[in-house]
Amino acid sequence: MSKTVFMFPGQGAQYIGMGKDFYDNIEVCKKIFEIASEVTGLDIPKLCFEENDQINVTEYTQIAMLTVEAAIFEALEVSGKKPQATAGLSLGEYGALIASKVMEPQEAFKVVRQRGIFMQEAVPTGGAMSAVLGLDVSVIEEICEKTKGIVSIANYNCPGQIVITGEEAAVAAAGEACKKAGAKRAVPLKVSGPFHSQMLKGAGEKLGRVLEDAKVNEFAIPYVSNVTADYVVEAKDVKPLLIRQVSSSVRWQQSIERLLADGYDEFVEIGPGRTLSGFMRKINRDVKTVNIEKLEDFKNYVGE
Repeated sequence: MSKTVFMFPGQGAQYIGMGKDFYDNIEVCKKIFEIASEVTGLDIPKLCFEENDQINVTEYTQIAMLTVEAAIFEALEVSGKKPQATAGLSLGEYGALIASKVMEPQEAFKVVRQRGIFMQEAVPTGGAMSAVLGLDVSVIEEICEKTKGIVSIANYNCPGQIVITGEEAAVAAAGEACKKAGAKRAVPLKVSGPFHSQMLKGAGEKLGRVLEDAKVNEFAIPYVSNVTADYVVEAKDVKPLLIRQVSSSVRWQQSIERLLADGYDEFVEIGPGRTLSGFMRKINRDVKTVNIEKLEDFKNYVGE
C-alpha cells in the first residue's frame, strides 16, 4: 500500500488558463471557483482564464493559485482519492491545510486574499531574491551571515538549488560571493519583493490579526510546516506557524526528507506547473511522483 502525500506549489507557477478544464467539466470544481469569488469579491474565473495583467501581481496571484489547487483537490476527494499527509510550498501550505481539513476552503480564501495584499503592500523598495545553483547549503548560510546588510535563505528547495532573499545590495553581494565560492550560477529572480525575509515581518503581523478570526479545525490528516519541517498535529499550532512563515525560510527539502524518512512513497503535486516534482527528482528519484495540473492528469490518476 502506498503512503501518499498531496503537495501544493507556491507562487510562480501561475499562468492564464490554469484550472479551466476542471472548471468547465467538473461541477465541484466550478463551485470552488464560485466560493472564492463570493468570499473575495473578485471574479476568480476571469482572473485565471482571461488575459490580464493582475495574474502575476502578488495580491491576485495567491488567491488565484489557491483556488485552482483547492478545486483540483475537491475533484480528487470526490473521486475517493485521499492523502495520508500533506505539504505545500509557501502559499501552497494553504492548499495543504484545506486537504488536511484544518481550514474550510472559504476560510482559507479569506486569509489568503489578505495575505497577498499584505505581502504586496509590505514589499519595501530595494528588496530582491536570487537562486543560487550548485553550492553546498552550509557555504551559502555562512556567506549570508558574513554579508553586510539583510540577506538570508528564503527557500531550501532541493540539493543544488537555494534561494536567497533580502536587501537588493546584500543579495547581489552574497550572490557574487557564492559564485566565487564555486556556485554554478546566482540568478536574480523576477519577483516583486524579498519574500521570506525579515523585511516581511510586518506582513506576518498583519496576517496574524486576520488569523485571529479564522476558524481552524482539528487535523484529519497531518501536514508538514515550512517553518519547522515537521508535522503539525494540533490546531493551536497552525496560526503561529502561518504568521512566522511569511518571514521565515521555507524548508521544503527538509520537509520532504522528513516524509521520506517516515516511509511516504507517492508524492502527488496538485496545481499549476511541475516545480515540486522537479525538486523531488533532485531530493529522491526513487519514489513515485505524480502531477495533476490538467484534467487529463486527473483522469489518469483516478483511473477514468
